[in-house]
Amino acid sequence: MFIFFLKIIENALATLRIIVIANGKKLLGAFLNFLMSFSWIFSTSLVIVDIQKDPLKVLIYSLGTFLGSYLGSLLEEKLALGSNMIIAIINPEKETIPAKIREQHYSVLELSGIDINSNKKVLVIPTTRKKQRRLIHLIKRLDRHATIMIDNAYFPK
Repeated sequence: MFIFFLKIIENALATLRIIVIANGKKLLGAFLNFLMSFSWIFSTSLVIVDIQKDPLKVLIYSLGTFLGSYLGSLLEEKLALGSNMIIAIINPEKETIPAKIREQHYSVLELSGIDINSNKKVLVIPTTRKKQRRLIHLIKRLDRHATIMIDNAYFPK
């Protein structure tokens, strides 16, 4: 069981580390890598000892890897680190939408666009990932036909 839990911890940290580094948090990523390597050394040494006598250790090690990776993804989703750029294409007749989004303390860049059949308004809205879902619901409530695109964004401090 100790091998199993060490692998869960190691792989959850590894998953988080990748996402943290991708969001520009190098020091936190290095610290997570330190903890991850510490866990890896202990879990691997426990598996290698008498591996021929107890091949079940390999299965337990692998299951811990699987579950750790999954739990790391869930944890990262809950932490919602980083920022995104929301691009919403709306009907230009819905002029009040940008103002209503600004009332919720979002910064909104308005652009004019033309698609195949008509004029459109393009809204570019930077937001944190934690606020992203709420913003999307707001846009869809204001214009249920809005097209919404999400892209990662990096905002240097």
